[in-house]
Amino acid sequence: MAQTNNAQQKNEIRYLNPPTVEVRKKKYCRFKKAGIKYVDYKDPEFLKKFLNEQGKILPRRITGTSLKFQRKVAQAVKRARSLALLPYVTDLLK
Repeated sequence: MAQTNNAQQKNEIRYLNPPTVEVRKKKYCRFKKAGIKYVDYKDPEFLKKFLNEQGKILPRRITGTSLKFQRKVAQAVKRARSLALLPYVTDLLK
């Protein structure tokens, strides 16, 4: 009887404080917020913000960029790569 009572107490979860739920910041499109109309492929430092360490283009769900500007960023990165302003593949870009 004592063992089953202890087992029930172990399975029961009690909180002293209510469990915290992470509040994420709302993602926003930095282009719309800043009013940028054109993504310049000749500015590699700006385009590096949209690449990971291996040189891959980061997805929209991570950067928060809108679909319209994500396409423009991808096109600009590809143009910068073809002009050798950005590498295609790297070990540590940042």
